[in-house]
Amino acid sequence: MSDSERSSEENSAARSRHGEAALPQWLINSLRPFVGFFSRLFWGLEHKGIENIPQNTGLIIAANHQSYGDPFWLSIPIKGRIRYLAWSEAFSWPLVGKVIRRLGAWPLQIEGSDPSAIRRSLHWLRDNGVVVIFPEGGRGLPDGSMRHMKGGAVRIALEAGVPILPVTIRGANQVWPADKKLPRLGKVEITYHPIFHVEQRPGEETRACARRETERLAEIIRSGI
Repeated sequence: MSDSERSSEENSAARSRHGEAALPQWLINSLRPFVGFFSRLFWGLEHKGIENIPQNTGLIIAANHQSYGDPFWLSIPIKGRIRYLAWSEAFSWPLVGKVIRRLGAWPLQIEGSDPSAIRRSLHWLRDNGVVVIFPEGGRGLPDGSMRHMKGGAVRIALEAGVPILPVTIRGANQVWPADKKLPRLGKVEITYHPIFHVEQRPGEETRACARRETERLAEIIRSGI
C-alpha cells in the first residue's frame, strides 16, 4: 500500500470514528437554510464579515459564548464539516445530550487537560475539518461581556498548523439569557473577523506563546461586542 493510499484510508477511518454519532453532513447542510430563515425571522440574525470565512482548510472557530443558540447561529454560513467542543456535563442532560451529539458535538472536560478531546480535534483539523471552540469555557457575563479566555484554541491551532477564525456574538445574551428556558424576540449579530494566524516567536515556549496569543485573540473578539 502506498503512502497516499494509507493516508486516505486513515483519514476515512478517522471520519467514520469521529462522525459515527453525528447526523450525515448532507442532512446538516440541508437544515442550515431553515435555521437561518427562522433565526432571521424571530431574532433578526445578521452575519457580518462572511467573506473572511476560508474554504477547504482545517480551521478553528473561536467565539465568545452568550447563549445556547450560539453554535447553531454561527455555523449557518460555514460550508465545511463542523464539530463542536462542548462541556462534557451537557452530554448527560436528558434530550440535550443526544441532540448535541447528533449535531456533531464532542465532550470536553472544562477543568484541567482533556487529551482525548485534543487528539480528536487534531485528527479532524488535519483532515480539513472545522472545530468550534468557546475559549471562555462557558457563557460570558450576563451583560454580554467576556470572561477570561483559556489558551486551548491557540494551543490546538499551533499544534495542528491551522488558522483561527475569530467570531464575535452580540445580543444573544439578551435573546436567550441563562435563566430562561426558551429564547425571546431580539436581535443577534455574528461577526466573522479576518483570519488569525498564531505567531510563535523564536525560542518562545508553547505555554508563553499560548498565553500571549490568546490575549491578542480575545481583544479581536471583544472588539465586536
